[in-house]
Amino acid sequence: MILSVCFISINSYILFQDAVKSSFNKRDIDSLQKKFNLFSADDNDKKSALDQGLRDFLLEQLASRKKRSSNDVSIWEQYVSYCISACKRGLCTSTMPVVLLGDVFDALTLQQCEQLFAYVEENVSIWKEDMFFTPCKNNLLRMCNDLLRRLSRSQNTVFCGRILLFLAKFFPFSERSGLNVVSEFNLENITEFGTDGPGNLKEILAEDDNDHNEDDKGDMKITIDYNLYSKFWSLQDFFRNPNQCYNKVHWKSFSSHSNSVLSAFSSYKLDDVTESKRRKLDTTEKEMKMETDESSSPSQVFFAKYLTNQKLLELQLSDSNFRRYVLLQFLILFQYLDSQVKFKAENFELKPDQVEWVKETTELICRLIRETPPDGPSFLLAVTHILKREEQWSNWKNEGCKEFQIPGGSSKPLEASAESGLTEKKRPLKARRRGRPVGEIIKDSSSQGRTFMGNSELTKLWNVCPDNLEACRGKDRDFLPSLDSYFEEAIEQTDPNAMVEDGYKKINDGNFGWRALRLLARRSPHFFTLSSNNISKLPEYLETMIKKIAKDRPSAGSALPQEESKPELLEGQAEENGAENEQEEDELLKTMKDDEGKDDDADEKKPLAFSEKMLDSLAPCLAPVWEMVAKKFGLEKGEIEFIASESENDETRARKWLQHYTESDEDASPENLAYTLEGMGLTEAVAVINEYN
Repeated sequence: MILSVCFISINSYILFQDAVKSSFNKRDIDSLQKKFNLFSADDNDKKSALDQGLRDFLLEQLASRKKRSSNDVSIWEQYVSYCISACKRGLCTSTMPVVLLGDVFDALTLQQCEQLFAYVEENVSIWKEDMFFTPCKNNLLRMCNDLLRRLSRSQNTVFCGRILLFLAKFFPFSERSGLNVVSEFNLENITEFGTDGPGNLKEILAEDDNDHNEDDKGDMKITIDYNLYSKFWSLQDFFRNPNQCYNKVHWKSFSSHSNSVLSAFSSYKLDDVTESKRRKLDTTEKEMKMETDESSSPSQVFFAKYLTNQKLLELQLSDSNFRRYVLLQFLILFQYLDSQVKFKAENFELKPDQVEWVKETTELICRLIRETPPDGPSFLLAVTHILKREEQWSNWKNEGCKEFQIPGGSSKPLEASAESGLTEKKRPLKARRRGRPVGEIIKDSSSQGRTFMGNSELTKLWNVCPDNLEACRGKDRDFLPSLDSYFEEAIEQTDPNAMVEDGYKKINDGNFGWRALRLLARRSPHFFTLSSNNISKLPEYLETMIKKIAKDRPSAGSALPQEESKPELLEGQAEENGAENEQEEDELLKTMKDDEGKDDDADEKKPLAFSEKMLDSLAPCLAPVWEMVAKKFGLEKGEIEFIASESENDETRARKWLQHYTESDEDASPENLAYTLEGMGLTEAVAVINEYN
């Protein structure tokens, strides 16, 4: 077993596991509390160890129960309740009860899962508590999705519905993850039907008893051919993707097929006797008796996808439930086509003639639903109410799915709850212990030569070295290798006695050459010197530089023999002496330095930008308007107030500002000052500057 618990020993973990076992068998949470308090480690570490102990004990129980093939799920309910009590006492993490439930569901059969899920439904109020909701909501959703993946939507319909209802109760009504906000359609729901040639579809009525067969054929009022069959089932594609109806060609096909199907419904009406006749055609007397027994006992109803066999259509049209399914699909489609949906394309809009057709067809469908037994009028009333609610739901999503709030004062219970909420808000909060002011902490840290960063870890890192810039220059931060260590192997390969072929030398390696150039640029004085030799190939250039580096080494004589110290001819170049090249380079550098020195001397001979006499003469001229001039040159308001507070008259203030300008402004020069003052109309001050320059 791999135990990933930090700062707690294996013995402590084993004691936790034993404590869980003994306290659960005795149903005594206090003993577990005492064991928990015995350890002096961090609470998070102890919780992690206890979580692992709870989970391991559960796995042991699952394994032992599986061997005994026990179907009792009450023991798992008790164990989860035991874990919930431990969470409320702060002994384990809040997600642990749901994690344990997920482990149990993974190990049980579907029948046992259905029994245990009743416990999850009954305790929905616990899962919605503040302590469990936020940390457990993702785990609960994952657990329910895992169950849904194991279930069959047709065989386990009731259990699937219970899971979906639980999620609807658990999550807030405005939870966007459970809403189809963008109004997407399930385009994968494809209804396939036969493409055989046209023909009479009454073969399903062929029975062993010829008398029954003749009676049934006499009852049928219409003949269902392949044309009607194909039109009927092709409508499912429009119900699957209503946006096709906005296409002109598809609309024409949809309206034509709909008229044919609704005409068939109108010409072949149902009555109460139709159901019994259909049963006579479809089942034997023995099967009918079995159906009666099953209907009396509580059992699941099997919901299958549409059966599209050609021979079944006539019986399906005789089924009142099937007919209602189809008519209701028409109403849902018409409501979407005529409603305003936020994410619907702008060109998805019905024309006036299409709107009129939808209105007339809707009236026809409502009449057919009212005439379909049993309880047609009441069923139509329920459908109308549901569609009205669906319209409100669509409008709510268009408005951005705003959260619903209980209106204050709507009823007495709500008023009482509102008043209680206000009283709770008005309760005085417990005075919190105030810490030291930040200013005092910074002051104390500065006196100790430390920097306070507001965070303990940042403060620790920042104060590793008093001078951070100096720390960056430290030798331990210099990751560049020395020239001798990097080129050592390459220098050895230049020796003929090493007998290294040219193809295997380091200088022919592209990676070595790229790094060598970067290192030479940082370390070698020969890299930026001029030479009359032109670089034709990188290996040849590196070989020349390696020879220069080898000469600079203390053991240059041993590294390179005297023969190799002679310069060699580069391909297509004239032979030159290495020492002469270095001498030429030194002379060139000396010449450049002399030129720079001359330039520096020329700069030093220039007159100073400002003199004390110039500043003294400018101060009286700028005294009346010194604040305006200072603002023009970017002086802050606080600095202006500081200069004004230190002096008694404007002339002294103007003089101090001029001194501040010449010392702090990088672009301070008589020319810039005169240009700005001339733009401000201070011609007298400009004349003073020109007089001194």
